[in-house]
Amino acid sequence: MSELETSVRAALTGVIDPEIRRPITDLGMVDQVSASADGVVFVRVLLTIAGCPLQGTIEADVHRAVQAVPGVTAVNLELGTMDDAQRAALKKSLRGDEREIPFGRPDSRTQVILVASGKGGVGKSSVTVNLAMSLAAQGRSVGVLDADIYGHSIPPMLGLADANPTSVDGMILPVPALGLTVISIGMLKESRDQVIAWRGPILDKLLQQFLADVYWGDLDFLLVDLPPGTGDVALSLGQKLPNAEMIVVTTPQQAAAEVAERAGTMASMFDQKVLGVVENMAYLNTVCPHCGEPHRVDVFGTGGGEAVASTLSQRLGYEVPLLAEVPMDPAVARSGDDGMPLVSTDPANPAAIALASVAAHLAGRRRSLAGLKLGVTPVG
Repeated sequence: MSELETSVRAALTGVIDPEIRRPITDLGMVDQVSASADGVVFVRVLLTIAGCPLQGTIEADVHRAVQAVPGVTAVNLELGTMDDAQRAALKKSLRGDEREIPFGRPDSRTQVILVASGKGGVGKSSVTVNLAMSLAAQGRSVGVLDADIYGHSIPPMLGLADANPTSVDGMILPVPALGLTVISIGMLKESRDQVIAWRGPILDKLLQQFLADVYWGDLDFLLVDLPPGTGDVALSLGQKLPNAEMIVVTTPQQAAAEVAERAGTMASMFDQKVLGVVENMAYLNTVCPHCGEPHRVDVFGTGGGEAVASTLSQRLGYEVPLLAEVPMDPAVARSGDDGMPLVSTDPANPAAIALASVAAHLAGRRRSLAGLKLGVTPVG
C-alpha cells in the first residue's frame, strides 16, 4: 500500500455514517482504495442497502475527506451495496447475536425519560421534542422514541413526516434529524393517512421491536413520548424499561391535573421515579390594549402543576418538583408545524427558555443508583 493510500484510509476514519454514527471504516463500508502516481484516488464505498436515503451525505463527506489529503489531485468515488453476508456481519458487529433491549440492562448508562400525561392535548409531544433538542444542543447524544402509537406526532414536529428508516438484515436504523435519532410507527406506515388500530399484544410486540431491533447506538438520553393515560403502552414500557424515569406534563386546570396524577402514580407500580412535573400552557403574556403594559393572563386557571407535584410528592414519598411553567405562545405550535422545535428557532422565547431549563436540570443532575435495578442478587 502506498503512502498516499494509507493517508486516504486514515482520512476516511473521519467519515461518519449518518444513520449508525460510526466511522465507515469501522463498518466495513470502505471496500477499495487505490492511488495512481499522479495523485488520482479511487475509492469504492459499500452502502448498507440499495437506495440508501442518506447516500448523498456519505458521498459528499467522502469526497470532502479525501480531497483534503495532501497529494490528492482528483477523486473517483464509486458507490456499491453490501451483499447479504456483509450486512449480516455488520449487524453482528453492532448488536451481537442476542435480541435484547439494551436500555433494560443493569449496566446501561442511557437515561431513559418517559414523557407522560393523563390526557391528550396538553402539549406532551411538544415538550418531548424541545427537551430532546435542548439536550442535543448541550452535546448529549439523544434518541426519541414516539410510543404514542395511535396519536404519533413526533415525525412532523422534527421535519420527518415522510421519512422512512433503513433496515439492515432485520436491524432498524433510526432516522437522524436535527442532531437526534428518531423512530415512530408513523415512519413505518404505507401512507400518512393510514389508521393504526391494534390491540395490546400487537402493541407490545411493536414496542419490543422499537427497543430491541432498532440500533440506537450509545445514547446519553432516550426520550419516550408516551400516549396519554395509563393503557397498554405504559404497562408494556414499565415492564421493558425498569430503570426509566418519568416527567409528567399537565396544564393548569384542575381536570387535567387530576388525570396527570394518575400517570405519575402508575410509574410507582414499576418502581420508576417521577423526576418532576412540567406545567404547559401555564399562562399567556399579552400587552394590554388600554394601558400598553404587559400582563399575565391565566387562560386555563392556575395551580395545576403545583397541585400535581404536591400530590405526587405525598403519594410517592419523595419530592416531585414542579420543573417549569411553560407559557402559551403560538410560536410553539408554529415551530412544530414547521418541523423545527422552538428551542432551536427562537431560544430567547420565554417558552423556549422554560423548556431549556428542564433540559439543563436533566443534563446537570448526577443520577443516583438508589432504587435502580442493578441485576445483583445479595448473598448472606
